Amino acid sequence: MGQSTTTTLGGSSLSIASGPRGRHLTRRLVQLYAGLTLYGVSSALLVRSGLGLEPWGVLHQGLAEKTGLTIGVVSIVVGAVVLLLWIPIRQRPGLGTVSNVFAIGLAMDGTLALVPDVDGLAGRIPLLLLGIVLNGVATGLYIAARFGPGPRDGLMTGLHRITGRSIRLVRTSIEVVVVATGFLLGGSVGVGTVLYALAIGPLAQFFLRRFAVPEPDSVPTQVATGTPEGAILRP
Repeated sequence: MGQSTTTTLGGSSLSIASGPRGRHLTRRLVQLYAGLTLYGVSSALLVRSGLGLEPWGVLHQGLAEKTGLTIGVVSIVVGAVVLLLWIPIRQRPGLGTVSNVFAIGLAMDGTLALVPDVDGLAGRIPLLLLGIVLNGVATGLYIAARFGPGPRDGLMTGLHRITGRSIRLVRTSIEVVVVATGFLLGGSVGVGTVLYALAIGPLAQFFLRRFAVPEPDSVPTQVATGTPEGAILRP
């Protein structure tokens, strides 16, 4: 069995697990923030490819064009607004939910500052493909860490619960509205948007299984099966 040590912070006692459970939590935290960072990096690569963004990226880019804010800052603002929509549908955020709001936008702006614009299809197509694959890896990492869904995924599952409609229908409806709004605002819709929509489900399912974190007692954790949260990523 794992042991724990107790320390005092501001007059409050905090227990810190050690042993198998402590290592288990450490792995989950590393996986969460690695996934969120990589998600921001992958979204930035899609921007630099110039061949079309993922649905929410189209909205973020469109709003960035109209407001003059960076696309990463817009992503943070939109994530916070979507999180507020959890209140009437009685969704409960987790550490991963709140971290999602900030980490992805910061990683995205940081990557855009480092990666220059690319001219020519010979450079843009590899960026697009790399961005889509990395997005699937990132999705598998942070969802399999089990610290709660991102704001946008939580909105989908919440609406699914209160309306009784299928996850597929709720997700499609939201993303059609998001893409259409982003396009009208000047966001980039293209072959990359279509390819992303076709590829992200299978990729995320594949990497969810690869990055599943077993419980400390070594009982395998089932992911993406039998739950609304898992159904989000089904192709």
